[in-house]
Amino acid sequence: MTGLILFDPLLPWPVLAALAAVVAAAMVLAVSRGLRGWALRGLAGLVVLAALANPALQTEDRARLSDIVLMLVDRSSSQSLPDRPAQTEAAAGALGAMLAARPDTEVRRVMVPDGPDNSGTLLMQTLSEALSQEPRGRIAGIVMLSDGRLHDLDRAPDLPAPLHLLMTGQPTDWDRRLIVSNAPSFAILDEEVTLTLRIEDSGAAPGDSRAPIDISVDGADPRRFEIPIGQDVELPVILSHGGRNVIQFTVPEAQGELTDRNNTALIQMNGVRDRLRVLLVSGEPHPGGRTWRNLLKSDASVDLVHFTILRPPEKQDGVPVGELSLIAFPTRELFLEKIEDFDLIIFDRYKRRGILPSLYLDNVRNYVENGGAVLVAAGPDFASADSIYRSPLGQIIPARPTARVVEQGYRPKITDLGHRHPVTSGLAPLGEEGDWGRWLRQIEVAPDAGSVVMSGADDRPLLVLDRVGEGRIALLASDQAWLWDRGFEGGGPQLELLRRLAHWMMKEPELEEEALWATATGQQMRIIRRTLDKDADPVTVTTPKGEDVVIDLSETEPGRFEALYDGPEIGLYRLRDGAQEAVIGLGPAASREFEQTIASGAELVPLIDSTGGAVMALTDGMPRIRDVRPGRPAAGRGWIGLTPREAYQTLDITRTPLLPAWLVLLLASGLIIWGWLREGRNS
Repeated sequence: MTGLILFDPLLPWPVLAALAAVVAAAMVLAVSRGLRGWALRGLAGLVVLAALANPALQTEDRARLSDIVLMLVDRSSSQSLPDRPAQTEAAAGALGAMLAARPDTEVRRVMVPDGPDNSGTLLMQTLSEALSQEPRGRIAGIVMLSDGRLHDLDRAPDLPAPLHLLMTGQPTDWDRRLIVSNAPSFAILDEEVTLTLRIEDSGAAPGDSRAPIDISVDGADPRRFEIPIGQDVELPVILSHGGRNVIQFTVPEAQGELTDRNNTALIQMNGVRDRLRVLLVSGEPHPGGRTWRNLLKSDASVDLVHFTILRPPEKQDGVPVGELSLIAFPTRELFLEKIEDFDLIIFDRYKRRGILPSLYLDNVRNYVENGGAVLVAAGPDFASADSIYRSPLGQIIPARPTARVVEQGYRPKITDLGHRHPVTSGLAPLGEEGDWGRWLRQIEVAPDAGSVVMSGADDRPLLVLDRVGEGRIALLASDQAWLWDRGFEGGGPQLELLRRLAHWMMKEPELEEEALWATATGQQMRIIRRTLDKDADPVTVTTPKGEDVVIDLSETEPGRFEALYDGPEIGLYRLRDGAQEAVIGLGPAASREFEQTIASGAELVPLIDSTGGAVMALTDGMPRIRDVRPGRPAAGRGWIGLTPREAYQTLDITRTPLLPAWLVLLLASGLIIWGWLREGRNS
């Protein structure tokens, strides 16, 4: 029960001040005139003024509220390191018992897990949320059980009570960490790119000067090197294939090291070609020649060399050679000396005219078998006796001409196999090829090898693809693709078809017909298998711990099978399906929690000092708990302080007037009458 006097004036305070001045002036006048009752009249005025001030005694019935202590228990991944879970549990139990023995004290235990999306330990965010749920006037102290490693210090709230850190960890802890910086997301094939590596020791490290490191590319057997500790080491890397290259760096775990979770780094780099070099040889001018040229010139990554044979040997028009504005066809330079410089050679309506001797064409065949690519766009000459098929190239061309040229309109169609092949898959939905414009000529061919992905008149093979040795070859049995480019009868996907065809022949990874890969979103991967078969075998996923998980795939579109898999941990995963293998990294090889593993309260010291708290290591024993006044130091040798808040809840309020009306009337009239009588008697 408490009480205090309150004033609720009946008139504004300025009016009361003016009345008080009038009363004071009257008293001065009474004294100056010698009136003996001036004191009694003054007291009567004071009673009236006090009554107008309306004083009252307010009493409150209060119930004392207990103090609240927030105990934040760090359960993040870095707290799972050796000894720390046991330290944390023991400290939480001992602290809870001490606070429970403290009178009028409640404990709020708050768990701090790993932050979402590898954001680390969010101690300050958790503390802010806990404070928002409690009355700040009852918070007597905040105690953190943690290793002191947090990642959101900039979100620290305004603290109403002392903050203390009881720090886990051992003074003998040490850790070794691998850092990879300057790692680009892509690199030019066959060109050197530099990565920067660094091995750092922290804590009570043994003082080694060098450490081994294993380097593996795409899951292959690793190679071991030794590099100095504490120094940046530049490592030149050359990517050997296009698409995703996964490079794994691993530092073997050293004896006594705190953890090996930060000893591995994964770098995923896309290998891209600098320039695609294409040689286009047109046997004679025709409308389709410009189509090929426009397609290849429109791609900024393509270097095109184009020759059109305008003056074959059999053409004799009597014009002196010195007066011709034609460039001689550099056959020897192109087909003997520099043929390996080209990624793709296109023969567009080319026929044997004695320009390219059999030796040169035989060299082209060897070029394909050794990894090159040739595309034959056939015209009527392909069915003649001068056909390029009747040269050494005929040994690798996947279909032979029947000597028949079909001169009729037809609409190109994608075959069943073509709907599964990446070159033609998705060019048109199933059954909608009828919307394409017609072609008017086709060379009849009989396939000997390869895959027929498009058909033409009467379902005759139109586009045949094949692999020869290390290289690839394609036969387009028509020279009418340009009709789509001109929009004849609505046209068709000519640009996309020819672009895919050219890039498949140049071995672009996204157009491989037999491929296995995965894409990652957080801890989930989407496994994708592309195949020309109608079914796909299950995929075996090997986790970073070496465990095998068999995943069944379902067909999402012709030739494409997919499945979703949630990786149990971050790291390198291996996928295999028969002859197909792939690797993918989920998340960083070491999470943010393991970037700094040695316990330290250095980051929290400024915040803790501002509240008068302290950082204490649990290895020194549990501190005692004392009560301290606000503003005083809240920590000392072997003890931490809490600030009693003395908070209360008001249950009832009673207000009693100190000058009721009857008392004012009695006092004022009595004093006035008394003063009048005294003055009258003495007069």
